Parts: sequence; structure tokens; C-alpha cells
Amino acid sequence: MKEEKIIVPANGYLMLIVFLTLFFGGIIMTIKAQNPWYIVFVVLAIIIAIGFVMVQPNNSRVLLLFGKYVGTVKKNGFFWVNPFYSKKKISLRASNFDSERLKVNDKLGNPVMISTILVWRVQDTYKAAFDVDNFENFVRVQTDAAVRKLASMYPYDNFADEGHKEDITLRSSVNEVSEALEKEIDERLSIAGIEVLEARIGYLAYAQEIANAMLKRQQATAIVAARHKIVEGAVSMVEMALEELGKKDIVNLDEERKAAMVSNLMVILCGDKDASPVLNTGTLNH
Repeated sequence: MKEEKIIVPANGYLMLIVFLTLFFGGIIMTIKAQNPWYIVFVVLAIIIAIGFVMVQPNNSRVLLLFGKYVGTVKKNGFFWVNPFYSKKKISLRASNFDSERLKVNDKLGNPVMISTILVWRVQDTYKAAFDVDNFENFVRVQTDAAVRKLASMYPYDNFADEGHKEDITLRSSVNEVSEALEKEIDERLSIAGIEVLEARIGYLAYAQEIANAMLKRQQATAIVAARHKIVEGAVSMVEMALEELGKKDIVNLDEERKAAMVSNLMVILCGDKDASPVLNTGTLNH
């Protein structure tokens, strides 16, 4: 397989002087000498004009001579090449690609909607021009394939309650997932001489058919976690209250009264609503 060959063509301004001399000289001599043979200079000038090529910054021209690869012009400026060269323009600028939202299954089999944002540019013009049919379409197709593969490698989120605890998830491990995605796309696009500058997930959500169920599940998980913290705090407060009462000898409680006090404090501390105080004007037993 051939590799990219960088060439620097002839100066276009010098050939422009030659073109103008032949073109206008041929016309003037034809008129003055009344000799049609001077038209040959005009025809030659027109052929020379076909060889002019202008390369703008971050652009290139791939040159072919009757199907044979001659080289690539990457230096910007005004040049002249063989008029029989065919010149194919390939941009070297960075390009953005925002993929469509794809429905794929994550590692746990849950359907998710995912898309990626890719920043890429052509690095090897020979591969981009001749190793693939259409390098821009190649970028789109291979990016979609890489996103599908990536989504199947990681779960959308951790579900510790079911034993599916993962260190890397699509939702929380943004940097790790982006690095894996960039590596996967770079391996696929290297065939076409494409350099991947950045790749990251642009959109991520559960598919519509399970979105409501997963939202309720996340809410339930959050409620359970909050309740767990509340109970831990309540137990610590009750334990501290009993210790302080015992140390300061404020009141002596038997095991039954301690149990009643613990029960009342736990209800007050863990309840959803504010407790309504009840004033006891009798004894502790009533």
C-alpha cells in the first residue's frame, strides 16, 4: 500500500507571466502579422492555464496523472502543476460530527438513547482519497458502530440493590467512557487516515419505553438511601440521650420505660411529619 507523498509544485506567479506573454503575444502577433499560426501560442497559453492551482490554508490537493498518484500539495499558495494532472481537493481542517440518537442496549440489557460528538480531521490524504470510498460517510458509519459497541460494554448506572455494581458506568464515568470511545473510534478511522481529536457522549438517556419506570426506581433508591441516613442519625441521637440521662442522673428508667422512650424518640426522629406534643399531667405510668 502506498503512503502519502508531499510535493511542492512550481511557482504559480512565474507561470502566470509565461501565460500572459503567450496569450497576449499570440493575439498581437496574429493581428499584426496576419498569420493564423500564431494562434498556437494562444492555445498553448490556455493549456498552461489549466495547470494553475490555489491551495488555501488547511487545505490540500491530491494530484493524479491518468489514474496514477503523483503526490499531495499541502503548502498553501499559488502554484502551477502539469495541466494533465487531475486535482482532488481534501480539507485538512477540524470537522465536527454530531451523530444521531441511537437506541442500543447497555451491558444490563436496558435500552438507552445515546449519541456522540466527534471532532476529527484528515491526517493522511492518500488513505482518505483512495483507501475508502467516501471518507466522510466512512466517519459517520464507523462512529455509529463504535457508539453501539461502547454502550454494550458498560451499564447505564449502578444498581447495587441487584448486585450489578460497576466501577465504570455511562452516566457517571464521563472521562473514562470518553477515553474508551475515542480509542475505539480512532482505531476504526485510522484505515481512512483520519485523526480523532476528541470524542465524547453528547446525549444519554433511557429509552422512552422504560424511562418512567427507571425514574421511579431512581427515586425509590434515593428515598431508601435518605431513610438509611435518617435511621442511622436517629439511633445515634437516642443512644446519646440515654447516655446523658444516665450520666447526669436526671431520671432513673427501667428497661420497659427505656424501651418506651426509645420507641417514642425513633417515631419522632424518623417520621415524615412533625410530632404533635402531648402534655402528661399525671405520672409516668399514665
